[in-house]
Amino acid sequence: MEHPGFFDRVGPFALREIADRIGAALVREEDSPRIIDDVRTLRTARSTHLTFFENPKYASQMAATEAGGCILTGTSANRAPKTAAILTCSTPYSAFAHAIRMFYPESMRTRAAACGADANGKLVHPTARIAEGVVIEPGAVVGPQVTIGSGTTIAAGALVGFRVSLGRDCYVGAGASLTHAIIGNDVIIHAGVRIGQDGFGFAMSPKGHSKIPQIGRVIIGDNVEIGANSTVDRGALSDTTIGEGTKIDNLVQIAHNVVIGRHCVIVAQSGIAGSAELGDFVVMGAQSGVVGHVKVGNGAQIAGMAHVKDDVEAGARMGGTPARPFKEWAREVAALKQLGRRIRPAR
Repeated sequence: MEHPGFFDRVGPFALREIADRIGAALVREEDSPRIIDDVRTLRTARSTHLTFFENPKYASQMAATEAGGCILTGTSANRAPKTAAILTCSTPYSAFAHAIRMFYPESMRTRAAACGADANGKLVHPTARIAEGVVIEPGAVVGPQVTIGSGTTIAAGALVGFRVSLGRDCYVGAGASLTHAIIGNDVIIHAGVRIGQDGFGFAMSPKGHSKIPQIGRVIIGDNVEIGANSTVDRGALSDTTIGEGTKIDNLVQIAHNVVIGRHCVIVAQSGIAGSAELGDFVVMGAQSGVVGHVKVGNGAQIAGMAHVKDDVEAGARMGGTPARPFKEWAREVAALKQLGRRIRPAR
């Protein structure tokens, strides 16, 4: 059965209404009655969807988009395909945020337990589907329309929020919270983990920073383990995904729209910024980081405290800040050490 999603969508709307409400100019008046029923990324949008373009890095996706409407600046209007209706404004990202709120008016508030808990101690909502052999410890809250597979344990004080799906033989540790997530089988989620909260998305401007609704999900494959007090933000439009067999240590931050492949190892206090992609069998040492929109190839190894700012080839070994090939970094460290020995302090 297809998952119904975590946010209720309203609409559809005519492009004229959308343009008026988000403060954009509709370039071709004949596009006014065109009907739009959802908001999507450049890559996933189809003929009844609205998208936006602001970052030149995604010019190729802009040229290939199948979106019915696109929000962009006037100077970028010539980048849009002829099939797309064009809405122009000075701040496309902010305008798109207003459009998201039109279609998803409840998107600024996380739906967790809703009416599932009350003063009489009824902490499991009656609409939750709980398989045989599930253990729900004292104080755990299970929200509406949750699905939990057989053999799974929800430890004391944990929250499994609205429409979350958990597979078989999972373990959710004490005080963990899961929202906006679809989780596979044999997944271990340790105490204090936070999964599915808002990603850190804002349209920045000199007048202040406008919050971007985050309407994506978190998808976690089978046999994943996530260490204590780690955080996994849900996607903005697309999903944050963690591939099967990946092991994540304590105190790791995974931002919105991140894609992590299969059987990766991510060690404590590491951070992966929004829309970064890790291939399969990637290893990240303790306190390492990956900046947003960067791709790390299959089997790459990132040394502890190294910080990746550019794409990394498959199988590469990287170290330092900014990260560079491990041998090059090691030679630089050795050279600096030798230089320090040569220089004697003044007397």
